[in-house]
Amino acid sequence: MAQASIADENFQQCKVNLAERAQSAGFSSYITETVIDGIAPIERVIALDKKQPEFTQTFEQYIKTRVSTYHLRVGREKLIQNKELFDDLEKKYGIPRQYLVSFWGLETVFGKHKGKMSVLNSLATLACDQRRSEFFTLELLNLFTLIDTEKVSLEQLKGSWAGAMGHMQFMPTAFLQYAIDADNDGKVDIWQSEADALTTAANYLNKIGWQSKERWGREVKLPENFAFDKVAFDQYYPLSYFQQLGVLKTDSKPLSNYDIKAELFLPSGHKGPAFLLYPNFNVIMKWNLSKSYALSVGILANKLVGAKGVEFLQKSPTQEKPYSIVQMKNLQSQLNTLGFETGEPDGIWGPKSRDAIRSFQLQHALIADGYPNKTVFSTIESVISKAEVIAPKLNQASE
Repeated sequence: MAQASIADENFQQCKVNLAERAQSAGFSSYITETVIDGIAPIERVIALDKKQPEFTQTFEQYIKTRVSTYHLRVGREKLIQNKELFDDLEKKYGIPRQYLVSFWGLETVFGKHKGKMSVLNSLATLACDQRRSEFFTLELLNLFTLIDTEKVSLEQLKGSWAGAMGHMQFMPTAFLQYAIDADNDGKVDIWQSEADALTTAANYLNKIGWQSKERWGREVKLPENFAFDKVAFDQYYPLSYFQQLGVLKTDSKPLSNYDIKAELFLPSGHKGPAFLLYPNFNVIMKWNLSKSYALSVGILANKLVGAKGVEFLQKSPTQEKPYSIVQMKNLQSQLNTLGFETGEPDGIWGPKSRDAIRSFQLQHALIADGYPNKTVFSTIESVISKAEVIAPKLNQASE
């Protein structure tokens, strides 16, 4: 895998690396000369990559723009308009229609915003950047395969800043592996053919492990004085374990006795909504590795088929401003200093940071919800300040 990386600060040298990599992989001279020669960097792509909304908005801010009145109204219209297609897809692939429509709505607002950037240039720009070069180099090479085998034309290649394409925003690798010509016109056109795009999505979800008789998860109600010390985050437990801890459905009814494992997720900490996430949630995250995105897919899907309003959308429980990436990086560095390992500070509230924050909270008798709230920030500042005062005194004593 590492051999796929072509990153170089000098874009022209990066293109040379790419041409050599493509040539060694056996691509045609059309790719190694004509196509690669025409590639140019897009500076805005790097800026957008560093400001993704999953990392810069609170959960409430993120989800309210994606589970909107417009998404619900148009999504329900699409369910009716494409009934026969969805009947066939559910029968053949086992993917409930509301999920396909939910992905469609979140990705492109049902085809309204498919992206106008050059997919080639976007992928090349990201492949030449050190941060995620390997991933985007492989996507670029798979795009070359699509071009070389005439599955796509250069004229079609418009999409998002990250190189995703068409109604459902497939990356080249997903297109290459899962594309379906649903309207039987001899080609797969995920830009213009809704049938091709939706069928490809159903095939993709089926192949990556969707369990047709299970849901993605559910919002739940935690009891007062919930035993946060009994549950580590980003880990799965039997549903019966959450029953024992007093977790209920939002209508205060008990959880079912269904044999399934679940993970507890608190996107805004203990003052916000609580969710139990089931294995299908991880399938959604294979599409987009963001829990906020995956929750948006699940919640919109539920509401498209009549689920009652999700409580937190009305009450916005935390009312907190999102912490900045700089603040989060600083917090991660402080936790590392205190022995709570977060890995290399990156400003992202991921599994390592949740675990480190939870461990810090447990040690300092705070509510161990793993969330970087104001109390966590202030307590860490206090602990570090005290440590800085004590250290000089110890040095003086040793002298």
